[in-house]
Amino acid sequence: MTKHIPNLQVALDHSDLKGAIKAAVAVGAEVDIIEAGTVCLLQVGSELVEVLRNLFPDKIIVADTKCADAGGTIAKNNAVRGADWMTCICSATIPTMSAALKAIQEVNGDKGEIQIELYGDWTYDQAQLWLDAGISQAIYHQSRDALLAGETWGEKDLNKVKKLIDMGFRVSVTGGLDVDTLKLFEGVDVYTFIAGRGITEAENPAQAAREFKDEIRRIWG
Repeated sequence: MTKHIPNLQVALDHSDLKGAIKAAVAVGAEVDIIEAGTVCLLQVGSELVEVLRNLFPDKIIVADTKCADAGGTIAKNNAVRGADWMTCICSATIPTMSAALKAIQEVNGDKGEIQIELYGDWTYDQAQLWLDAGISQAIYHQSRDALLAGETWGEKDLNKVKKLIDMGFRVSVTGGLDVDTLKLFEGVDVYTFIAGRGITEAENPAQAAREFKDEIRRIWG
């Protein structure tokens, strides 16, 4: 089996459409996946997804809605604007997640996917229910608030990521990542590394993205 080289995803963690688009244009060619960030989606709605799709017709676009309810409606609204994938919060019900998956696949076919955002308390029993519902992507976080409180990536995080992978998930990781952090995950089959400000607020965002990609290829190539 071919070894997977992790994707690089840029999170457009901006409060305004102009800032998000400026960042996307600066780094879009260098990354694999472009994320319409939660805050900006709450500010301007799925218009952000539509602009990103028009700018980057060949990239995977994620709508980071962290959907908790009305999964079918929200997934359809974002999918018709151009989102390939959409996120649901782990506390959402299975019917909400299933409705979201059904709606996004009605627009995108098998390319449409739902990712489960892991925040707070969740269990591996719940995770198995997500797999049973046909959802095989999960996003493991070190939340911004936790990082600001002084928490860092550690063995407990890596063990959780490894267990989810062993269960059959494609696991993305995010939260305070920089190029030096990547080596902590050596030997772990991470699906995607998601970075926001570590790329978009760099002095040269495109170069920052290339440095992430170079280090990913060095470790997993």
